[in-house]
Amino acid sequence: MTAAYYSTVLDHPVETVWSLIRDFNNYPVYIDGVTESVIEDDGRGDEVGAVRCFHYGGNRIRQRLGAHSDDQRFLTYVGIDPFEVPAGAVCETPARTRYEGTMQLLPVVDGARTFIEWSVTLDPVSGRAEPWRNLLLSLIAEWTDSLRRTLDRNAVEGLRA
Repeated sequence: MTAAYYSTVLDHPVETVWSLIRDFNNYPVYIDGVTESVIEDDGRGDEVGAVRCFHYGGNRIRQRLGAHSDDQRFLTYVGIDPFEVPAGAVCETPARTRYEGTMQLLPVVDGARTFIEWSVTLDPVSGRAEPWRNLLLSLIAEWTDSLRRTLDRNAVEGLRA
């Protein structure tokens, strides 16, 4: 097992950030490159056990919501199928791998900001942990930047309204 961990501070209140990501099916709203997402079997986006199917980087990906807490502001997702590298993401594509990710939000009192932690644990083929870890570190940073851009855009649109 190996893990990729990324954290940063977002210049938005924790309630605002959580309201955007708490719905497991909201991925296309804040992750660039996700073209659609559907919760299977009419599940809810905050229902533990719900399965989302989304398209990202030319791949169809299915994940199950493994844990969700509005009180603690976190969610955990589990890959149903092994993770495939998005098309064009790296020169040498590592073998598919099993994974589980967690997004956790904490309030930053100074300035009403949000501390976000995003981690993904992987079970790669022996000897392939480091390429996967490096890839996931770059992808999580991209996904978090996409979340930041969405929050910034929403804030500007809110000022115009």
